[in-house]
Amino acid sequence: MPPSWLFETREEAGRQLAEEVMRLEIRGPALVLAIPRGGVPVGVPIALALGAPLDVIIPRKIPIPWDPEAGLGAVTAEGTIVLNEELVPLLGLSRAEIERLAREVQAEIQRRTTVYRGDRPPPDVAGKVVLLTDDGLASGLTMIAAIRSVRRGGPSQVMVAVPAAPRSSLARVAPEADEVICLVEQERGPFAVASFYRWFPELTDEEVLRDLALVRKIRQGAPA
Repeated sequence: MPPSWLFETREEAGRQLAEEVMRLEIRGPALVLAIPRGGVPVGVPIALALGAPLDVIIPRKIPIPWDPEAGLGAVTAEGTIVLNEELVPLLGLSRAEIERLAREVQAEIQRRTTVYRGDRPPPDVAGKVVLLTDDGLASGLTMIAAIRSVRRGGPSQVMVAVPAAPRSSLARVAPEADEVICLVEQERGPFAVASFYRWFPELTDEEVLRDLALVRKIRQGAPA
């Protein structure tokens, strides 16, 4: 189990990740995509270090109907679905029921996308090194959904950078990505992202919008 905390804030975790990312040889234009809300403040220092744009990608958990805090998989805005293949057969849900649940989640994804992006189009990932980040991995299924969604756009590479994750989740995510950076790998025991931070507040949409606007402002005048 980790100590009481390892990172002061999400921003500090992002700064540490940025140092690791900058040690890699990244060739070509880069784009940082953060999973909101918690991934956005992590992504800010990474994007600034790379001189790259910061945007959001919004995969979300598909909840188990009778236990909504638990998930059976994840879905993205355009319908990429990743299921927990070990769990799903035990739930007794049909494919049609799972697809209905996924559509309900997609409605919330669309709402959040409108809030965070407005009428701006999705970022073009073609030929770019796309770095996906969040404030931690739990099962890793939402990150896998994000990776598969990005792959559809033809990036040159897809990298994942997270502050903390269980070893089992990293093993699940690693085959999907070209590179995975994780500062703290938990070997065993119950995993909670919040336990790795001293300060782990619930974030608001306004805070996400502020961070996205900050990176855009700093990058004004920089080449795309």
